[in-house]
Amino acid sequence: MGVKSATEIIENSMTEEDPNDNIQYSNGSIPNKPRWGPAHAGAKELASKYTAGKRLQETICLFLSIALLAVNFVFLAVYFDPKQWHMVLLCAVLGILSADFVGGLVHWGADTWGTVELPIVGSGFIRPFREHHIDPTSITRHDFIETNGDNFAVVIPGLAYMLYQFLTCTSVEIADSYNWKMYLYLLAVFASLTNQCHKWSHTYFGLPWYIVKLQDIHLLLPRRHHRIHHVAPHETYYCITTGWLNYPLEAIKFWPTLEVLIETLTGCKPRSDDMAWASKTQ
Repeated sequence: MGVKSATEIIENSMTEEDPNDNIQYSNGSIPNKPRWGPAHAGAKELASKYTAGKRLQETICLFLSIALLAVNFVFLAVYFDPKQWHMVLLCAVLGILSADFVGGLVHWGADTWGTVELPIVGSGFIRPFREHHIDPTSITRHDFIETNGDNFAVVIPGLAYMLYQFLTCTSVEIADSYNWKMYLYLLAVFASLTNQCHKWSHTYFGLPWYIVKLQDIHLLLPRRHHRIHHVAPHETYYCITTGWLNYPLEAIKFWPTLEVLIETLTGCKPRSDDMAWASKTQ
């Protein structure tokens, strides 16, 4: 592991800024077989596993989550104390950092462990991670629901409990826990939009100018920064909300330390299923 050189990035990741259907071919032992892109055998099989049932689940969760976000926002606005505006800024920064870390942890777990064949989580959760490594720009062809449905789903329990507290607690109790609620709310917002930030980091054409500017100053996940994660075998830079935590986590070797510990305890090899899908030729 470690910071990748420019040569490693070019030779071992897909050239996403190439508009020619984003398909690259292997120059190894199997000529004329797609190495990356939508024509790769593994990518086509994984894409075909996206079902109508999964689409329905994503749609329901997305709209339910948006409704909960809207209602909780109203309550937060009603109980907002203008003298505490600086705490909202602090909650926003902590929410971004927390979303970056939690999203990175989930990303690392799904990239590194488990298989598509696992019941429920395999086809519903791990599958898109496997597809994404073989066909990185597939995410740019997904609509808002497919891109963000799962992220909006995971924040529903927390938002529902927050709404329950707003409806049942006294004004004094709400005031006492307001900053904590604001932090959790902003964490939910940033977590919900993490995969949208991720999608933008793979989008080389047609992005609004302000998204590009925010990427350039690293307030959103930059394209060049995230490209490092897509250097095979996808073993680093897992944080994809802003990517701010990739630097310190890389410096302390956080991910490889976890992998060594889990492999020692379980005997499971990291990224074995990911490599198997990448190796499919038919």
